[in-house]
Amino acid sequence: MKNGRPKGYITFTLHAHLPYVVHHGTWPHGLEWLLEAAAETYLPLLRVLKNLERDGLALKANINMSPVLLEQLAHPTFQKELPEYLKRKIQATEEDEAYFRQNGEAHFTKTARYWRDFFEQALEDFEALGRDIIKGFRYFNDAGLIEVVTCCATHGYLPLLGTDESVVAQVKTGVATHRRHLGKAPKGIWAPECGYRPAGRWQTPVIPSGSTGPWPPFERIGVEEALAEGDIGFFFVDTHLVETSARFTPYDLRLGGGAVGAAAALEQSANGSRALYYSYFVDGPCAHQHPVAIFPRDPKTGLQVWSGETGYPGDANYLDFHKKRWPGGHRYWQVTHAKADLAQKTPYYPERATARTRDHAEHFVGVVYEALKDHLNEKNPPVLSSPFDAELFGHWWYEGPGWLEHVARIIAKDDFPIELCTGSEYLEKHPATGYLAIGEGSWGKNGTNEVWLNPDTAWTWTHIYPAEAKVREVASGEKRKDGGLGERIAKQLCRELLLLESSDWQFLITTEAARDYAEQRFQTHLDQFNDVAKAWDEFSATGSLLAATEERLWQIEERDDIFADVDPGLWKKRDGACT
Repeated sequence: MKNGRPKGYITFTLHAHLPYVVHHGTWPHGLEWLLEAAAETYLPLLRVLKNLERDGLALKANINMSPVLLEQLAHPTFQKELPEYLKRKIQATEEDEAYFRQNGEAHFTKTARYWRDFFEQALEDFEALGRDIIKGFRYFNDAGLIEVVTCCATHGYLPLLGTDESVVAQVKTGVATHRRHLGKAPKGIWAPECGYRPAGRWQTPVIPSGSTGPWPPFERIGVEEALAEGDIGFFFVDTHLVETSARFTPYDLRLGGGAVGAAAALEQSANGSRALYYSYFVDGPCAHQHPVAIFPRDPKTGLQVWSGETGYPGDANYLDFHKKRWPGGHRYWQVTHAKADLAQKTPYYPERATARTRDHAEHFVGVVYEALKDHLNEKNPPVLSSPFDAELFGHWWYEGPGWLEHVARIIAKDDFPIELCTGSEYLEKHPATGYLAIGEGSWGKNGTNEVWLNPDTAWTWTHIYPAEAKVREVASGEKRKDGGLGERIAKQLCRELLLLESSDWQFLITTEAARDYAEQRFQTHLDQFNDVAKAWDEFSATGSLLAATEERLWQIEERDDIFADVDPGLWKKRDGACT
């Protein structure tokens, strides 16, 4: 039925991101997060892409690798530590195997060998890549089998950033970092947390530190204008920004809450709302000078994959995420029941779980067809956008990468009228259908900013806003362009601001997933920002630095050696004109 003329499309988006953890702790919070994600998500995804390529197929997903993640995957510390981590995991499986064999537990003995093979494969794959995971994704990107899109530099939450300069700098630093690691400019972007804010009058929602009240309101550019300045062609938005319909929170579902209410809301909503299955240009002050397209998130397919209660990851046969055997941290138990106590978890059978991924892939493809079937004969073929956190596949839902591979194989069949595609491929064939004015929102709780701005996180913004103003002041002067000490200080000031702006800190505080760590990290970058700002003031006054000040600057540079080519000029006070 397809034969080069599909009647509809589906585009997956996998958002791969972790906050900057290199040189900032190891376990339970810190570098171990990155090592786990590499072993359990990034390397398995590359294996899926390789398997499909071998058979002449492709996932055709938009894979977002956030700039801060790219910087970490390319960091010598990560490239040195991952093999050591994998060897520790392998050793732990061997110790588990000996223990289980000694105690006559044949099934657990077999599962221990399964984990040994898994981590040995990861080590073999990593070494085959020359310890360069980015190289693997770059290959499939260059071959047109996926599309690697970018993100903001440190995943800054754009609707709440306090200056247009900071918004543009997050975007352009991200684009430059992407180009450096992937060898070409990105066409699309993952706006962090699907956060969007239109152009208009804006005022700081909190009182900035050192002020007696909110700063006066002023006119802001829309997020799409900043993306246009970065030469970005498309991004993704949440369901409710396109139409008033059922809304669920992906993060809530992943953490096990809200699924029942979401399912009920979906049942009450219109079946397959037409507006969600087309792309639109964002209407705004500069829309016709550099139009930027959006892909709305489809809620039904999202519910199937995000939910640990009613979605696929909650199936009894899949690997349970929470129950682990220590030391080593390997998992030997299945979900059993989404609400089962850890003591009630039953042994995991990998072959049974693999069989379920095939069943769930068939079901998912059926959900996609049902969503699009009423639009398949229209002149402009519909597109269903299904975005997820990449780490959901493999890390949170161990069987997820295998499920993705099965979905790709089923959709590739000639008698299925829907085809996989990337965002830019769809737009090249079927340009956006008109302009749409959308409001402020995100894919977070209630579709608002409240995950990132609430009573528990407001204090972070009181410090971010003065920091942004300080960087704009420094960037607007001439001394930051001296090619020497002034430029060096200005660059580190920009790095610390970018790290301070990471939306991960507010998210981890709000969800209490790692609240102490997030608060500590924010305070660390705030202290380091203030120390670098003092160094700048000292340099501005004297043209040099005291020995103690320069030593402190060096220590901060060594710890946060990210975005080597960061351009302080991006934060220079702008005139507000469309470009």
